[in-house]
Amino acid sequence: MCNDEKKIKVAITHGDINGVGYEVILKTFGDSRMFDFCTPVVYGSTKVASYHKKLLASMPQEMVFTSVRDAAEAQDRKFNFVNLTQEEIKIDLGKSTDIAGRLSRMSLDRACQDLKAGKADVLVTAPINKRNIQAPDFDFPGHTEYLSHQFGCSSLMLMVCDRIRIGIVTNHLALKDVPNALTHDLLFDKMMLMNQSLKRDFGITRPKIAILALDPHAGDDGVIGDFDKRVIRPVIDEVQSKGVLAYGPFPSDGFFGSSEFNKFDGVLALYHDQGLIPFKLMSFTEGVNYTAGMPYVRTSPAHGTAYDIAGKDHASEQSFRSAVYLACRILRNRQEYDELNANPLK
Repeated sequence: MCNDEKKIKVAITHGDINGVGYEVILKTFGDSRMFDFCTPVVYGSTKVASYHKKLLASMPQEMVFTSVRDAAEAQDRKFNFVNLTQEEIKIDLGKSTDIAGRLSRMSLDRACQDLKAGKADVLVTAPINKRNIQAPDFDFPGHTEYLSHQFGCSSLMLMVCDRIRIGIVTNHLALKDVPNALTHDLLFDKMMLMNQSLKRDFGITRPKIAILALDPHAGDDGVIGDFDKRVIRPVIDEVQSKGVLAYGPFPSDGFFGSSEFNKFDGVLALYHDQGLIPFKLMSFTEGVNYTAGMPYVRTSPAHGTAYDIAGKDHASEQSFRSAVYLACRILRNRQEYDELNANPLK
């Protein structure tokens, strides 16, 4: 447990109000032990939170929400809320609505403002609907791309659980567009980002990274294709020359089927489903989506809005709780890494 003055302020975006976001947030902080090591600040609505709380039989109804203007005013051991609007909000559980999308955008914008201003330490985002959140000022396929734009940096979507860490090179991209997107510069950038994140964010001194192949059997020596030999392999050689312990490219089926992944600290998948399918098979309820490479720590539960079970008290909070834990742990790891590397002679 941290001392009170050192507790981490966790900025939490409420996501889609018609999904399971509020349910997993409330269930997570329904356990009072969470307040021992962090101070939550939810960017949302106390009225919406109260509505969702009434639907949860296991939720202590005496839970109190404390309204603040921003994270700088957050009170220790309180469930702090930044109210995004005073207007009446129509909740349509399990449905995609314009107001839900607008509030999702407002929540992200306000939380990012407070992060940049140093009023919050880390960001944990509840699931959004990637369609209803779209707007002239939000033309992104997901959180990762939006946050990279907000903070002006390259980033890596890194899926994390106890068994594995899987990075995704092309994020939320249609499969037909993946080969053309896999340029030398993008591959090099993602490999270097993963190496640095494993060292600074996860405390691994000499991380070993596996790079997955694009073609079946990694092209079978040209019988199926030469993409992996022609494009992927040279980038691996280049990062190796810079001291990165990267290996591959490995055919995905044999790599995961033989549990070869256990020999590595991180795995870099080339496209979304190549990494997300094995990841969710290993950790569907507890996995975390971490955005590596940003100046701020951001995590999210590794699931969506789950409209089909919204408001039914069926959602598990394990992934969201793990996201809070991981965000705090990574921040501590970064602080320790930066302190140790500030003076190499030490």
